[in-house]
Amino acid sequence: MLNTLAICNYRSLRRFVTPLKQLTLISGPNGSGKSSLYRALKLLADTARGTLVASLSREGGLASTLWAGPESFSAGMKRGDEPIEGTARKEPVGLKLGVRGEDFGYAVDLGLPIPRVTAFGQDPEIKTECIWHGEKLRPSSLMVERKNAVVRVRRDNGDWDVIASNLKPFESMMEMIADPERAAEVLRLREEIRSWRFYDHFRTDADAPARQARIGTYSPVLTHDGSDLAAALQTIREIGDAQALSQTVADAFPGAEVEVTSHHGRFAVSMRQHGLLRPLDSAELSDGTLRYLLLTAALLTPRPPALMVLNEPESSLHPDLLPALARLIIYAAINTQLIVVSHSSRLIAALKEDEDCLSLELEKDLGDTRIVGQQELDKPSWNWLSR
Repeated sequence: MLNTLAICNYRSLRRFVTPLKQLTLISGPNGSGKSSLYRALKLLADTARGTLVASLSREGGLASTLWAGPESFSAGMKRGDEPIEGTARKEPVGLKLGVRGEDFGYAVDLGLPIPRVTAFGQDPEIKTECIWHGEKLRPSSLMVERKNAVVRVRRDNGDWDVIASNLKPFESMMEMIADPERAAEVLRLREEIRSWRFYDHFRTDADAPARQARIGTYSPVLTHDGSDLAAALQTIREIGDAQALSQTVADAFPGAEVEVTSHHGRFAVSMRQHGLLRPLDSAELSDGTLRYLLLTAALLTPRPPALMVLNEPESSLHPDLLPALARLIIYAAINTQLIVVSHSSRLIAALKEDEDCLSLELEKDLGDTRIVGQQELDKPSWNWLSR
């Protein structure tokens, strides 16, 4: 389980360090930084998938994603006695992302490219990466260290082995290092991060992939667009928690039952509802009903990931469905770590009823996202690897 998330200089997340639990709820008003936190987590996952630099480019490049305020605020700036203005920099420009779990911690630092003659002069460069063991990053806890093009691994006797010396600035060691003997920690952490799943705003319009009949194959993991919804529901019924599926549907829609039909191998979803003489096919389901079924298929996965992140799952749902959704999320958190980003007061209140849910409310002060009530000494301890 991840217990700490650290983000530095990504959009409004200037010096952001937060604890995490098995179920963590992120809330706050519009513009408080919830979406930035969600995207920062996706960027972390992209390091293990080899798409980090490409993802940053889709956001406008490193320059567009960096914190746009001053490096630090003087006391007068905070009081409003002085204008907000930049000062001489004390640290190199960098976007830093990191997580710490029960076994390992991982951090990556991206910076501006070294000036050189190239058509790709705006690409961000990975300056440092590291994996460490224990609660705090210190020289003695480092297990794998990457600085610029060189990656080295600590041996059992404390000495270091260089296992790569020619990594490109756009290549993450999480993607490129594949030595099961000398760098087992990299492989283990890479596979764990690659298992993370993100679900954000399923389509529910008339042409949504989830409404179309598709060739059905075992689908223990719902795709991000929900196109294999019918197959995913049938997979849960056959090799997953079929009872939980039935109870979840009945909890949200009393007397209803989901059916998966197959015609020449093409699977489609339908729903029997109390009082109707025939089931409603996928084209007849309301947007809210379809979205709830998509969330059900995602959360009841027979192959739980190390981490699942839901961004505003309440979208298109009737408020009366939110308590049932909260119960589903709490149930799913038994088997997988969940982070839920929401602005729905009803869903937030229902999730807070779980005593094990960690609720974090975000706010902005001078454009800087912070957790309501968190003082500097309340933050989990965190160090970054120097360049």
